[in-house]
This record gives sequence, C-alpha cells and structure tokens, in this order.
Amino acid sequence: MSDRQPMEPWVRDLLRCPVCGSTLADGTAVDGSPQLVCEGQACALAYPVRDGIPVLLVDEAVPASGTA
Repeated sequence: MSDRQPMEPWVRDLLRCPVCGSTLADGTAVDGSPQLVCEGQACALAYPVRDGIPVLLVDEAVPASGTA
C-alpha cells in the first residue's frame, strides 16, 4: 500500500527499544522506508516499520545511520 498513515502519538509513546528500553524516534532508512531509531547511546539500533507496523525484533534491527 502506498498510503502511509503516521503512527498515533500515544502508540509511539508506549514503544521502547527491546534491547535497552530507551525511547524510539522516527527515522528513515537509506532506502527511504520508515524506521524507529533507538535514542540510547549504547544501543543505537534502528528497527523497520513495515506496512505501518513496527518490527521490534532484535534480529531485524540494524545499526542506526551515523553509528558504527
């Protein structure tokens, strides 16, 4: 589906990084797809959002842009 609806703010407030428990910020992957980026300095992982659903699985996470 090409129509992307933003996630409700109250839902975003509930989501946390499954690795470190930090908040997640909206981001965009290199390919332009949406992702949620951990704001924790030690973690800094990015999780994909597919069809408007955050995939908060560690195996699906990638290092956030600008981190090694």
